[in-house]
Amino acid sequence: MDIKVTRNPNPAEKPDPSTLGFGKIFTDHIFMWDWNIDKGWYNPRIVPFENLSIHPGSTVLHYGSEIFEGLKAYRRADGKVQLFRPIENIRRMNNSAERLCLPQIPEEDFMQALTEFVKIEEDWTPSAPGTSLYLRPFMFGNDESLGVHAVHNARFLIIASPVGSYYKEGINPVKIMIEDEDVRAVRGGTGYAKCGGNYAASNRAGERAEQKGYSQVLWLDGVERKYIEEVGAMNVMFKINGVVVTPMLSGSILPGVTRKSIIDVLKSEGYQVEERLLSLDELVAAMADGTLEEAWGCGTAAVVSPIGELCYKDHKYTVNNGEIGELTQHLYDILTGIQWGKEEDKFGWTVEI
Repeated sequence: MDIKVTRNPNPAEKPDPSTLGFGKIFTDHIFMWDWNIDKGWYNPRIVPFENLSIHPGSTVLHYGSEIFEGLKAYRRADGKVQLFRPIENIRRMNNSAERLCLPQIPEEDFMQALTEFVKIEEDWTPSAPGTSLYLRPFMFGNDESLGVHAVHNARFLIIASPVGSYYKEGINPVKIMIEDEDVRAVRGGTGYAKCGGNYAASNRAGERAEQKGYSQVLWLDGVERKYIEEVGAMNVMFKINGVVVTPMLSGSILPGVTRKSIIDVLKSEGYQVEERLLSLDELVAAMADGTLEEAWGCGTAAVVSPIGELCYKDHKYTVNNGEIGELTQHLYDILTGIQWGKEEDKFGWTVEI
């Protein structure tokens, strides 16, 4: 693939790493690639960062034909930059594309786009502890028609944002409310796809939880309302009586890259891991009798987010005395060590730019 590059004639000043939040500052360029049902993929290019111009009747605005991914580039101690398991994000995005009737992206071309884009924006990758360059590949349908049908025209883009440490003051366990009204997704729907509609539909429950003093909600399945699925926008894991239990990928749960990585690490270290249905009744019983030893969410942004309290119907249960568990901390240290090049990558997960 021949990517045409047009350098930004007015590059922005790099921000102070201490002021970085999440997704508020953007780099100098954007990768764009167009698709047409007859022409296929055409005109790959890296151009100066700019606002997009789309037709008011564009498919994405009316029917939500949109998918995205999230991964990071990390600055190692030796100054080099590397990605963490990008092929997993590429394959997941293609799975999302299939579900939303958007075009597939050849894996080798996707990887080339990522690496060439990161090379151009490499100076934007911060080196301060805990910081990284967040990469947001996304695709949307942009047919200029109000008819409901599979997409005939689409655009694939990659933007980047230098981001600060997720935990500025240490990893503090969060309080979570178990949601029993709204549901995030149902089997046969788009739960396993990373698309905007899933996140928009979760905001109402998240707002209710926040008003009650909780950071996020723990989702139940959409059919029986009895099985644990995800926490907020992350996968979730529980250490119950020495065994790590995480909801099985039943079609309504996002197959997280961090989730997969944690399972691989745990199994390599001899831990028993069960991917299965976990009922709310079983979880409540484990909270009540003290066999729930640790609980955490996991995802790209936070890596792990320890859970210190769970609330169900106004009954509050403290997890591990409200402190981060030993295993949760260990998993955070191992994964971030590999991501920033501080630990040996025994799994072959990193890709040097």
